[in-house]
Amino acid sequence: MQRPAHIGSYYAASAHPAPERPALEGSVECDVCVVGAGIAGCSSALHLAQKGLSVVLLEQHRVSWGASGRSGGQALVGVAAGQAKLERLIGRDDARAVWEVSVEGVALMRELIERYSIQCDWAEGFLYTAVKPQHVRELQAEVSELRDRLGYPSVRYVPREELRGLLATDRYLGALYDGNGGHLHPLNYTLGLAAAAEQHGVRIFEGTRARHFVPAGGQVRVQTPSGEVRARNLVLCGNVYLGDTAPALTSKIMAVATYIVATEPLGEARARELIANNAAVSDMNWVLDYFRRSADTRLLFGGRVNYSGLKSFDAPGATRARMARVFPQLAAARIDYAWGGHVDITLNRAPHFGRLAPNVYFLQGFSGHGIALTGIAGKLVAEAISGTAARFDVFARIPHANFPGGAALRRPALVLAMLWYRLRDLL
Repeated sequence: MQRPAHIGSYYAASAHPAPERPALEGSVECDVCVVGAGIAGCSSALHLAQKGLSVVLLEQHRVSWGASGRSGGQALVGVAAGQAKLERLIGRDDARAVWEVSVEGVALMRELIERYSIQCDWAEGFLYTAVKPQHVRELQAEVSELRDRLGYPSVRYVPREELRGLLATDRYLGALYDGNGGHLHPLNYTLGLAAAAEQHGVRIFEGTRARHFVPAGGQVRVQTPSGEVRARNLVLCGNVYLGDTAPALTSKIMAVATYIVATEPLGEARARELIANNAAVSDMNWVLDYFRRSADTRLLFGGRVNYSGLKSFDAPGATRARMARVFPQLAAARIDYAWGGHVDITLNRAPHFGRLAPNVYFLQGFSGHGIALTGIAGKLVAEAISGTAARFDVFARIPHANFPGGAALRRPALVLAMLWYRLRDLL
């Protein structure tokens, strides 16, 4: 089938060369079939192959064509739902286990980058910024919670005076700094994971959609346009792109659009003036702004989530306007790239892992926290398939409701909810 190239983003323009893998023709057998070659799928394939299992990885388009190759590239600990909500959903002990997995996820990412010499412009540091006084109080409480109760020493509170020396803007009142977080080139990182998986014997087929699957007799048969995979286990990592391949999963996640612009190269001195410590930055608003420096001194600025699904929305213009609100000194800067992509969110903003059958696993719903968490998710599913499912099952116990309104009404309902959250950001 025809496979689209990566969308016209800064990441695609600066991606390392990668082979074009063949489409699947005919029938193949393996221990595990993985669907979706983003970070979650490539990590699952890699960790399964490291355990000696034969793996086939199917990708409808190109490796890292979806969210993994378009995102803001910010590597964070925790989950989007927040620790307090997790404790209400699954109890303190299991919520603590999820937290520890998320911290391990950042460590695993660093380990994989080093072990496989993945050139992806990794840079340390993350700033979580307060826009209004209530945010300052919340951040100070969060720093105490992370350091004192969760034993996470990498964070500290940055007061406004110090923050002004780090970010060339008056917009923020303070920040939480995490020296363990950071940012990278997400497309090059995912391409590196795919190459590492192939080193361990994984067979990757691009331009190959998994149309449907049938578990039967301890085996799963996965049908593709020109062939079939017969596997003992199946791992679904397609998120919002799975569609009718796994209809049971579609009601649990919603595709929302987010957008990024990349300025012209600003030069080392000017880029350093904007973000002195080269940290990734995200504000605390529900409809948030996030930004970072690229390795070639551009500012990458994202946000302006679109929940309506309307294509008439002027994403590049709106995103540029938000950038100029944070950094007025960039109002005349040339925009070289503008692109968008879909984030898969769950109703409770917690990740959604589980099984559709005893040998059919899925990973989805990362809700904007995917750079590090998707990688460790792949390791957890490999553990589960190899017989050690305890950590995977902690995530599988997180309850998830369907988005209300069914297929026809759930997006209008979400738009109304988001109007309320946008209003709350302004208060």
